[in-house]
Amino acid sequence: MSVFTMLMTVPQVLTIWVGHQAAGVSVISWSAYLLSAVLWFWYGVQKRDRNIYLPCIGWGGLDAAVIIGAVIYA
Repeated sequence: MSVFTMLMTVPQVLTIWVGHQAAGVSVISWSAYLLSAVLWFWYGVQKRDRNIYLPCIGWGGLDAAVIIGAVIYA
Protein backbone atom coordinates (compact mmCIF):
# COMPACT_ATOMS: atom_id res chain seq x y z
CA MET A 1 0.00 0.00 0.00
CA SER A 2 2.84 2.39 0.79
CA VAL A 3 4.22 2.07 -2.74
CA PHE A 4 0.82 2.98 -4.19
CA THR A 5 0.49 6.10 -2.06
CA MET A 6 4.07 7.10 -2.86
CA LEU A 7 3.30 6.81 -6.57
CA MET A 8 0.31 9.10 -6.05
CA THR A 9 2.69 11.74 -4.67
CA VAL A 10 4.97 11.70 -7.73
CA PRO A 11 2.63 13.92 -9.83
CA GLN A 12 2.84 16.61 -7.12
CA VAL A 13 6.63 16.47 -7.27
CA LEU A 14 6.59 16.63 -11.07
CA THR A 15 4.17 19.57 -11.09
CA ILE A 16 6.51 21.50 -8.85
CA TRP A 17 9.86 20.58 -10.41
CA VAL A 18 8.94 20.20 -14.09
CA GLY A 19 6.13 22.75 -14.29
CA HIS A 20 7.72 25.14 -11.77
CA GLN A 21 4.32 25.57 -10.11
CA ALA A 22 4.03 25.42 -6.35
CA ALA A 23 0.86 27.47 -5.90
CA GLY A 24 -1.31 26.08 -3.14
CA VAL A 25 1.37 23.79 -1.72
CA SER A 26 1.54 24.03 2.06
CA VAL A 27 5.15 23.86 3.24
CA ILE A 28 3.88 23.44 6.80
CA SER A 29 1.81 20.37 5.92
CA TRP A 30 4.60 18.76 3.90
CA SER A 31 7.07 19.52 6.70
CA ALA A 32 4.77 17.68 9.10
CA TYR A 33 4.71 14.71 6.69
CA LEU A 34 8.51 14.79 6.54
CA LEU A 35 8.77 14.91 10.33
CA SER A 36 6.42 11.94 10.54
CA ALA A 37 8.52 9.98 8.04
CA VAL A 38 11.69 10.75 10.01
CA LEU A 39 10.10 9.66 13.27
CA TRP A 40 8.76 6.42 11.73
CA PHE A 41 12.17 5.80 10.14
CA TRP A 42 13.85 6.20 13.51
CA TYR A 43 11.29 3.91 15.17
CA GLY A 44 11.70 1.28 12.46
CA VAL A 45 15.48 1.33 12.80
CA GLN A 46 15.19 1.00 16.59
CA LYS A 47 12.87 -2.01 16.16
CA ARG A 48 15.00 -3.35 13.26
CA ASP A 49 11.86 -3.61 11.16
CA ARG A 50 12.56 -3.09 7.46
CA ASN A 51 8.84 -2.93 6.72
CA ILE A 52 8.71 0.29 8.71
CA TYR A 53 11.96 2.08 7.90
CA LEU A 54 12.48 1.28 4.21
CA PRO A 55 9.29 3.00 2.97
CA CYS A 56 10.21 6.01 5.11
CA ILE A 57 13.29 6.55 2.95
CA GLY A 58 11.03 7.01 -0.08
CA TRP A 59 8.61 9.19 1.85
CA GLY A 60 11.42 11.35 3.17
CA GLY A 61 12.74 11.89 -0.34
CA LEU A 62 9.35 12.75 -1.78
CA ASP A 63 8.44 15.04 1.11
CA ALA A 64 11.79 16.83 0.89
CA ALA A 65 11.40 17.25 -2.88
CA VAL A 66 8.00 18.89 -2.41
CA ILE A 67 9.23 21.16 0.39
CA ILE A 68 12.37 22.29 -1.43
CA GLY A 69 10.47 22.80 -4.67
CA ALA A 70 7.72 24.74 -2.93
CA VAL A 71 10.26 27.06 -1.33
CA ILE A 72 12.12 27.61 -4.61
CA TYR A 73 9.08 28.07 -6.87
CA ALA A 74 6.70 29.83 -4.47
